[in-house]
Amino acid sequence: MADAKKFGIYICPDFEISKAIDCEKLAEDLKKEEHVHLVKVVPGLCTTKGADLVRDDIKAEELDGVVIGASSLRYHTDIFKFDILTERVNLREGVAWSHEPNNDDIQDLATDYMRMGLIKGVASEIPEPMVLDINDTVMVVGGGFTGMTAAIASAKAGYPVVIAEKAPELGGFMRKLHKLTPRNAPHYDLELNPIDELIGEIEAIPKIKVLTSCVIEKTSGQPGMFDVEAKIDGKDLKFQVGTIIQATGWKPYNPEKLGYLGYGKFKNVITNIEMEALAKAGNIVRPSDSAKVQNIVFVQCAGSRDKDHLPYCSSVCCMTSLKQAMYLRETYPDANIYVIYKDMRTPGKYEQFYKKVQNEDNIFLTKGEISEMADAGNDNIRVDIDGTLIGEKISIEADLVVLAAGMVPSTVPDKIELPEDPEEDFTIPTESCLNLKYIQGPELPTLHYGFPDSHYICFPYETRRTGIYACGSVRQPMDTLASKNDAFGASLKAMQILENIRIGTAVHPRSGDRTFPDFFFQRCTQCKRCTEECPFGALEEDIKGTPMPNPNRCRRCGICMGACPERIISFKNYSVQIVSQMIKSIYVPTEEDDDVATPRIIAFLCENDAYPSLDIVGRKRMKISPHIRVIPVRCLGSVSTSWIADSLAAGFDGALLIGCKYGDDYQCHFIKGSELANQRMENVQEKLKQLVLEPERVELHMLSIDEYDKLPDIFNTFAKVIEDMGPNPYKEM
Repeated sequence: MADAKKFGIYICPDFEISKAIDCEKLAEDLKKEEHVHLVKVVPGLCTTKGADLVRDDIKAEELDGVVIGASSLRYHTDIFKFDILTERVNLREGVAWSHEPNNDDIQDLATDYMRMGLIKGVASEIPEPMVLDINDTVMVVGGGFTGMTAAIASAKAGYPVVIAEKAPELGGFMRKLHKLTPRNAPHYDLELNPIDELIGEIEAIPKIKVLTSCVIEKTSGQPGMFDVEAKIDGKDLKFQVGTIIQATGWKPYNPEKLGYLGYGKFKNVITNIEMEALAKAGNIVRPSDSAKVQNIVFVQCAGSRDKDHLPYCSSVCCMTSLKQAMYLRETYPDANIYVIYKDMRTPGKYEQFYKKVQNEDNIFLTKGEISEMADAGNDNIRVDIDGTLIGEKISIEADLVVLAAGMVPSTVPDKIELPEDPEEDFTIPTESCLNLKYIQGPELPTLHYGFPDSHYICFPYETRRTGIYACGSVRQPMDTLASKNDAFGASLKAMQILENIRIGTAVHPRSGDRTFPDFFFQRCTQCKRCTEECPFGALEEDIKGTPMPNPNRCRRCGICMGACPERIISFKNYSVQIVSQMIKSIYVPTEEDDDVATPRIIAFLCENDAYPSLDIVGRKRMKISPHIRVIPVRCLGSVSTSWIADSLAAGFDGALLIGCKYGDDYQCHFIKGSELANQRMENVQEKLKQLVLEPERVELHMLSIDEYDKLPDIFNTFAKVIEDMGPNPYKEM
């Protein structure tokens, strides 16, 4: 921290701020602070004209930094862009709109926040982006429909592309399809398979290099400089790429597991994949004797939406069965075709095709559950159906049964050893086609059912490996139209990471962040906590266990900083030391100031859900306790336990931590941050015992942004608990 720094303080009186606090008194109080060169109350500060006034002062007064006391830092980001240290202080949502106006408590709150902003600005340094010489090649792994679409999109945008396909030829699973369901208006007629046309387009683009019979043996490095080792027809090949799109597709659910529906037991029970092969060969007949078919039953959700098999909907099965029903309608106009479904799912414009099939002669559709499949003689199958729309049991004698088997990502092995205890937490294992050299393992981490992704709510294209994007049916079940759009999305993400690396800035969720973690390795004890807890594999280890940063993998969450017991990890504008100084700048009243010491509570709010929730609370004019001082943090996982311990040792009466929810139904924006913070609370509780303090003085909460209305109750209830508990005994020391 340089003593010579000169800061300008600017306070906006608009948006009811001047109605809640005395802006002139606030300005006078701040003039006494060190490093303050000037303080101004500026009406219209949150306008282009107001920002220009600040720029004029920066130039005329040679300011090193400014502190803007106005709206939340999440608003007016396009206005307050200056080339010097800039700190935003939330006087609007965080003070004026969320507290009772015109009293000493709210005035003290505003003063503390402005002082904290000043201290942070003075202690920070302007981040200098790390600009590296990068390779801008996009590698697409998988040469099927989705992969080729992503490759074409990337190449047409000007990027060199390498397609790595393990098969001897391009086309993937789509080569097996006879026709496609209607993708164009009026969504009535089946469409020709365009795969050969797509392959021809690939071959005509010079920027695309195709590697067939290619198996990737190792992928190391980081975005902008991934080193790939592969084998092609047994020959070694090494090359470098900048970003990776995984489009390795899907495979059908193992039909051997569908014995309860007659597969493997009856010769004329086949899967929808086998039906497609018959149609493509132009020979839809019974497998048992090659006879023509007259009564055909399609069984939907064969293994899908079933807790004992695939618990999810496979997305394409209903449309595929309707399509194949039309194959049969064309081949055998007089045949009876039955479609037995749990729920018919034909979203969007596909409903038009569903209605057309409904109106076809001899195609019967009913909701129902298969209760039994039995031998009816002559290789026919008796299909018994319960729970039909007419409320009665139905029996059909079929000479062919087609099971609509679900979609499984290509990365999931066919045979999975399930735990003996059904209640045991179980993660579906996956096989890697990239063979990543990451300390956490070679595969793309998964969330649900073996599908790789990073944040299924906010960042659906991302994986937990920065610069590597999954798309198409390896990411989630989807049809060709959705896969095409998904390929475009992944291609755009691949371009985004390359262009951000080129200028040294981060992507999702801290887009534009120029900081990188700095390591003071002289004090590193090789405890491995940072390398093991980083959700994105940004840190590897040398032979001694010392962290080896891969800066282009980093998403600037600060989880490594919160993990480090030696406090050797920091950012230019976010560190253990900076936040500690902010905490120390907060005025903590004692009984000398008042007969009963006013409580002081520190609150660390994650900037992704919790802090935006506070903004919403302000905009809704919901009221919270004025005794709480909020510090926004990059992620709850970045919170150092020393901040809590030091706060309590300094006389704060309590501490709140509020972060993103985690678990099956929601997820931390940095994957594991909230979960890690929860685990670290054990250390906090141990510290409280050492300080002889009540464990109730620290609370941790998880909050999704749509639960913003819970925030006032969390704040106010905790403030009441602290008030009833009484002052922290360290307050007088």
